[in-house]
Amino acid sequence: METTAGIRVPDSAMCKHATDLVRATESDLLFHHSRRVFFFAALTGSSKKLKYDVELLYIGAMFHDMGLTPKYATKTERFEVDGANAAAAFLRQYKIKEEDIDLVWDGIALHTTPGIPQYKKPVVALVTAGVEMDVLGLGFDNVSEENRVEVEVAHPRGDDFKNGILQAFYDGIKDKPDTTFGNVKADATA
Repeated sequence: METTAGIRVPDSAMCKHATDLVRATESDLLFHHSRRVFFFAALTGSSKKLKYDVELLYIGAMFHDMGLTPKYATKTERFEVDGANAAAAFLRQYKIKEEDIDLVWDGIALHTTPGIPQYKKPVVALVTAGVEMDVLGLGFDNVSEENRVEVEVAHPRGDDFKNGILQAFYDGIKDKPDTTFGNVKADATA
């Protein structure tokens, strides 16, 4: 069982399948980003003593950028909705309860809409917290520097993560800029 910074990656068949699917679909940059999002989200949840389903959090973190990939992107939906829909379809293969699918869907769909997720249930709030920590550097006070370093050693940011992630955002939404209205990605298409 893989453990990083005291956080164990869920090793159910569903989570292993999710890891393999995301690994085969996303670039190295997005895969490692998604894994860091999971670890940072789980570490934040631990520091705040939140109760949540670790498998649902894992799926939310791993699928949160799947809508940026050609395999899951539609021509008309926000990439967040594309990723949320991909996660929902994936979870239905495993007969996950619809209320749990809704949590993962909301976590992914809202992860670029600041000011809302923190008021939702922990799975939803933590996906955004993990994204904000990895991309924007927000919430570092919830995670020790030692744990942050351990996560980044296990899942490196690469030489130029900042420009690489911006390019990934742009590539994933350049053909549908109208879908960025009201979220933090609007600047990526400008």
